[in-house]
Amino acid sequence: MFNFSGTRPNNLGVKNGKLTACPGTPNCVNSQSTDSQSKIDPLPMISIAELKKVVESMERTTIIEETSDYLYAEFKTPLMGYVDDVEFYLDNSQNVIHVRSASRLGKSDLGLNRQRVEEIRSKIEGKN
Repeated sequence: MFNFSGTRPNNLGVKNGKLTACPGTPNCVNSQSTDSQSKIDPLPMISIAELKKVVESMERTTIIEETSDYLYAEFKTPLMGYVDDVEFYLDNSQNVIHVRSASRLGKSDLGLNRQRVEEIRSKIEGKN
């Protein structure tokens, strides 16, 4: 088993109602992005507690931070141990959950971050 976890970023979190922008590589998606490569739709509104249950139900997930309007989790790939940082921001003004999912290392993720967010979306929509 390999472990390509990299170093936890120090620029994450919500600043002025925004998640950190994607770095311009094809291994990141962000619902607040205007760039077509990284743009993804925000998630439907649910509570952070409900969202946490959905996230924790997924394999190789560790919750790093949780507040009333923010959730940060790390997802680790099964074979190589790559870590993706996934953040959720409950935006009451827009009645959505903004999401950012990015690989720590490498340039391409073969669409895994987008696929993960869509899996979370389907689990949320299945609850409603």
